[in-house]
Amino acid sequence: MSPHFLSIYALAAMFVIATIWPINMGVLAFVGAFLVGTLLAGQSTNDIIGGFPGGLFLTLVGITWLFAIAQNNGTIDWLVRMAVRAVKGRIAAIPWIMFGISAMLTAVGAVSPGAVAIVAPIALGFAFRYQISPLLMGLMVVHGAQAGGFSPISIYGGITNRVVEKAGLPLSPMTTFAASFTVNAAVALILFMVLGGRALMRIRQDIEPVKVPHVLIAKPATGPQIFGDSEAEALSRRIGEEAGGSSNKLVAEVEEGNHPDGNLYQIVTLLGLAALAVLVLAFKLDIGFVALTIGLVLALWAPTMQKRAMAQVAWPEIMLITGVSTYVAVLQSMGTIDFVGDSVAGMASPLLAALMLFFIGAVVSAFASSTAVLGSLIPLAVPFLQGDTGVGAIGFIAGMAVASTIVDVSPFSTNGALVLANAQGIDKQVFFRKLLNYGALVTLIAPVVLWLLFVVLPG
Repeated sequence: MSPHFLSIYALAAMFVIATIWPINMGVLAFVGAFLVGTLLAGQSTNDIIGGFPGGLFLTLVGITWLFAIAQNNGTIDWLVRMAVRAVKGRIAAIPWIMFGISAMLTAVGAVSPGAVAIVAPIALGFAFRYQISPLLMGLMVVHGAQAGGFSPISIYGGITNRVVEKAGLPLSPMTTFAASFTVNAAVALILFMVLGGRALMRIRQDIEPVKVPHVLIAKPATGPQIFGDSEAEALSRRIGEEAGGSSNKLVAEVEEGNHPDGNLYQIVTLLGLAALAVLVLAFKLDIGFVALTIGLVLALWAPTMQKRAMAQVAWPEIMLITGVSTYVAVLQSMGTIDFVGDSVAGMASPLLAALMLFFIGAVVSAFASSTAVLGSLIPLAVPFLQGDTGVGAIGFIAGMAVASTIVDVSPFSTNGALVLANAQGIDKQVFFRKLLNYGALVTLIAPVVLWLLFVVLPG
């Protein structure tokens, strides 16, 4: 059997194993890179290590560390409370507030399941208290997290943009971000109108003040993706205590919700996040170094406050992404990427080939890690996009990115599992079936719609 096929089968086996068992796919990918690289590609260990994505590693560590500091010093909780107070009795606005908070968190660097872990308990608590459809509220949170997921300073955006840039393809980060935000917002609007939003618009009542618990709101998730896609475990109090805990009065006040909102440290944190966006987008500075620099300033400001932040970095996610990227580098060096790309490009219809890749991304991501899909399928499509196929690279990348993440509403994904775990006052089995049906519907319809919007119509 050809080494190319063996390496592809090995990648498929990694997805299957990581979906069935709670094993981080990054570990599988690093081992796969070692075995495939040495046994099939004749590479040395130094050659394999040379494929490690150092820049991507720095980006992921920097932005997740900065986000952890913002979480620990109460800035995220403050923003949530401000958003909820802004509702002022308009019940219909609550789902959109939760959508916006989730989008904001992922846009500034939170891993998507981490944002859902923060917002879902609050959102579904409101759903139970004010008789809002829990399905509507949960889906608004997930689609919000996906809407902000491809900002140029986000996790998904960083992965996608680096892969595209490395391949020498036309790069338009804002196009991918706009595509993700627009599609998810449109889906959220449809869900709002179908699942009771119109009735909510006629209701107005006093809303009780909400107390946002600190850190503990991120509950450990269950389901096939917990091993690599969720930072919920890293946000737990237990890991925070292992990193040093805190006896500091300021930290205790923040955790108990007694620290005043809008203090100078939180304002500086918000300015730091804004500075991150400006320096990266306007001045083209490296996002990893900038995030670490801003994080260091905040850490020096209050050393005890950030004590556990490094333990809250999404290490499982980073292990997954860097492992898959290293394995893909082995595939590139042995010519497998070109082999697959040429095979796809050789299909009778380039448009049909693009649709097939959209479906592969959606189906695999519904059960496995979206970040792993982005890190592996986009490189496989590079030779296809570089050829004279008539398929625009910018539109294809945008559509592929959205197709591979919008399906994370499935209860088999971490996002869907978090929504299921936090739903209140309902039959969990019935709610599971509703999430499953919706996830299946999105997996079947989204690739076709996105293919039409981003591949067929622009052509």
